Amino acid sequence: MNEAPGADGQASAPHAADRHDLIRVHGARENNLKDVSIEIPKRRLTAFTGVSGSGKSSLVFDTIAAESQRLINETYSAFVQGFMPTLARPEVDVLEGLTTAIIVDQQRLGADPRSTVGTATDVNAMLRILFSRLGEPHIGPPSAYAFNVPSVRASGAITVERGDKKTEKATFERTGGMCPGCEGRGTVSDIDHGRLYDDSKSLAEGALTVPGYTPGGWNYRLYSESGFVDADKPIREYTERELRDFLHHEPVRMKIAGINMTYEGLIPRIQKSFLAKDKEGMQPHIRAFVERAVTFTTCPDCDGTRLSEGARASKIGRISIADACAMQISDLAAWVRGLDEPSVAPLLTALQLTLDSFVEIGLGYLSLDRPSGTLSGGEAQRVKMIRHLGSSLTDVTYVFDEPTIGLHPHDIRRMNDLLLQLRDKGNTVLVVEHKPEAIAIADHVVDLGPGAGTAGGTVCFEGTVDGLRASGTVTGRHLDDRAAVKESVRRPTGALKIRGASTHNLRDVDVDIPLGVLTVVTGVAGSGKSSLVHGSIPAGEEVISVDQGAIRGSRRSNPATYTGLLDPIRKAFAKANGVKPALFSANSEGACPTCNGAGVIYTDLGMMAGVSSTCEDCEGKRFQPSVLEYLLGGRDISEVLAMSVTEAEEFFGSGEARTPAAQRILARLVDVGLGYLSLGQPLTTLSGGERQRLKLATHMADKGGVYVLDEPTTGLHLADVEQLLGLLDRLVDSGKSVIVVEHHQAVMAHADWIIDLGPGAGHDGGKIVFEGTPADLVAARSTLTGEHLAEYVGV
Repeated sequence: MNEAPGADGQASAPHAADRHDLIRVHGARENNLKDVSIEIPKRRLTAFTGVSGSGKSSLVFDTIAAESQRLINETYSAFVQGFMPTLARPEVDVLEGLTTAIIVDQQRLGADPRSTVGTATDVNAMLRILFSRLGEPHIGPPSAYAFNVPSVRASGAITVERGDKKTEKATFERTGGMCPGCEGRGTVSDIDHGRLYDDSKSLAEGALTVPGYTPGGWNYRLYSESGFVDADKPIREYTERELRDFLHHEPVRMKIAGINMTYEGLIPRIQKSFLAKDKEGMQPHIRAFVERAVTFTTCPDCDGTRLSEGARASKIGRISIADACAMQISDLAAWVRGLDEPSVAPLLTALQLTLDSFVEIGLGYLSLDRPSGTLSGGEAQRVKMIRHLGSSLTDVTYVFDEPTIGLHPHDIRRMNDLLLQLRDKGNTVLVVEHKPEAIAIADHVVDLGPGAGTAGGTVCFEGTVDGLRASGTVTGRHLDDRAAVKESVRRPTGALKIRGASTHNLRDVDVDIPLGVLTVVTGVAGSGKSSLVHGSIPAGEEVISVDQGAIRGSRRSNPATYTGLLDPIRKAFAKANGVKPALFSANSEGACPTCNGAGVIYTDLGMMAGVSSTCEDCEGKRFQPSVLEYLLGGRDISEVLAMSVTEAEEFFGSGEARTPAAQRILARLVDVGLGYLSLGQPLTTLSGGERQRLKLATHMADKGGVYVLDEPTTGLHLADVEQLLGLLDRLVDSGKSVIVVEHHQAVMAHADWIIDLGPGAGHDGGKIVFEGTPADLVAARSTLTGEHLAEYVGV
C-alpha cells in the first residue's frame, strides 16, 4: 500500500480504514467444505477453479454471497424483515471484510410470454419515454407505447363537498399500447375441436380427450351433470344449442352434483386453465396435449408486434416503436446515435450507453422484442450484466458463475475486458470458471479439490495463475492442455440434408450434415448455430436432442427418480426385508408425515422468495423412523440416497447389495462425468451442463440413431473434457451419429467434420463459412474459428 506524504513532507502511516483490503473466510464447512480458510483480496479479480463438485459454489455462493445477503437483510426494519425470508447463517466460523454481493448467475430469465429482452433491461421503458416525447402523431404518455398496458375507459360518480354541489360525474381513461387482439402476446391461439373430443362417443363413453377430464372426475361431472347436455348422447347428435352450451357457454354459477360451481363452455375453460400458462412450465403430458390441440399463429391485428394500432402509427422519422424493438440492437444503437434532439439529450445519452453495452458484451445480435424465455443461460447472464455495467456503485462484490458459457473464443476476450472493467471501477470480482482463457486474467486464484463431493472441499492452491500452473494440482496440470487435430477422420455413412433453412437469421442455408461421425457445429455467439441444429433437425424417434433446458419436475425430483434408478433400489430393499417397495419411496407410504417426504418444510411467502427449513422430525432424511430400520448391505434408504454416484456404483456392484439393474444406470452416470452427484440431490440445484449430462445418461440406452448435443462441455473441468471426448467416441463407434453445437477447441480438434457459421452475429451471420475437417480449417485459417483453433493447437 502506498503511503501518502504528511504535512511535513514525511510519509504518514496508512489510514486505519485502508487496512480492510481482504475478505477473510475461516472454518467454512458448508456442504462438502472441510474447514476451509482463505483470504481473498478486495478490488481484484479472483478465479475459483477445481473439478465439478469440488466445492467452488459452496464457498462462493453458499458461504460468501449468502452471508452478505443475510447481513444486508438484517439492516432493514423489523417490519420489513417480517416479509423477508429468514436466511440461515452459513456453516463458517469467521467471515470478515464482506461487501454488498451482487450475484450474476445463469438462471434463465422469466418465461412469461410478455417478458422480452427490452422489458428485462429497462431499455423498453426508455424507448417509451422517447416516443411519448418525440413520436408523431402524439398519442399519449409512455404507457400508450407499452404492450403490457391495456387501454381502459371507465365512468362513475364521485362525491365532492363544494358548497351546495355534492356530486360530480367523473370518467377515467388510460391509454395503453397493448394490442387488444392478442393482449400483448403477439400470437393468438386456435383450438382444434377434433383434438378435444371424439364426437362419435357420448360423454359417458369417454368422449373427452382433454387431460384431467376422464369420466368420474370433477371436470367431467361439470358437463355430464350440468343439465345443459345429455351425457348419454354422442356429441355429433347434439343440437346447435347443445353444442354451443357445451363449447362456448359464458360462465354461470349453479348447483352441480349438490355443489355450487361455475359452469362455462369447454373452449373458454381450456383457454383459462391451459393457454394462460407458459407452455414450457407445463407437465409433459399437458404440454403434449397443448402442442397437439392448439396452434399458435401470429396475431393478425398487430402482425406479432404486440402493440395497438395507435402505438404502431406514432413514429420518429419513419421508425415506430415496433420497428425499433424489432431491429438488431447494434442497428438500433446506430439509429439512436443519429437522433439529435436537445430536449431529450440526457435520455438519449442513457439509452445510447445501454445499447452500446449490449454490443460490447457480444449481444448486439439480439432484438428488444426477443422473448426472454428463449435466451440461453449464458445469454441470460450477460443480459443481467447490462444492468451493472453502467452502475455508479463501487466497492461491490460481483459474483459470476462461469460467465464464458456459450461464448466462442473470440467472444471470451470481450467478456474478459468487461470483467476487468468492473474490477477497475474499484469492485471485487469473484468468478467460478473452467476456461483457461478466463482464468488467465485473474489477479488471484483459489483452486479447490482435489476431487469431487466428499473427495473435495479443501483448498489445493491459492496464489497467482503462474503459481497455479506450476502447482501440480489437477487444474494446474491441465491448464495448458491442448488437444491435437485428428490425423485421420471417420468416413460418413450418409448425410442429413438440410435445404433452405431460414429460421431466425439463417440465410436460405443448404448443408449436408454427415452421419456416422462426430460433427461439430460452431461459430461466434449469435451466428445461427442453434437455429440450424434445433430449427432444422426435427426431434423424433431417430433424433435424440439433449439440451440444457430445465428438467421438468418438482423440488422432490432428484437423479435417482429422474433416471429410474430408484425403482430397482426400492425393489432391492423390499426383497431384502420382506416388505413392500412403496415404503422406500419418499413420495409414497414411507414418507415422513411432517414434511410429506420433502425433507424440508417449504414456506411460500407469496411475492417474496420462499423459505425452506430442514424438517425437525426426520432431520432431512425424508422417511419415517420405522422405514430407516430396514437395511440393505448395512445401509438404510436415506444413507443410500446420500451416496455419490461413484459410491453407489461400488455399493450396488458387489456383495449383499448387488443390483445389476441399478449398477447399469449408475455406470452411465459415471460415464457422462456425474460421479460426484449425490443420488438424492434436488434437480433444481443442478447447473445447465449437469442437467444436460443427466439427460444424456438417460438417453444412452435409447434406440435413436442421431444424438444432438448443445455445448456438452458446459461446467466441465479441463480434466473432464477428455472423458467427454471418450464418451462421444464410444457413441459414434457404436453406430450413432453425434452432432454437437460447441465452442470448446478440444472438441473442435477432435471432430471428424466441422460446420462453421458466421462470419458475424445476427444479420452479419447466418451463412456457412466453412465445411470440412479440423485439419483443413486450421490450414485455411479463413474464419475466426479457424484462427482461434490454429492458435489453440499451436500451428
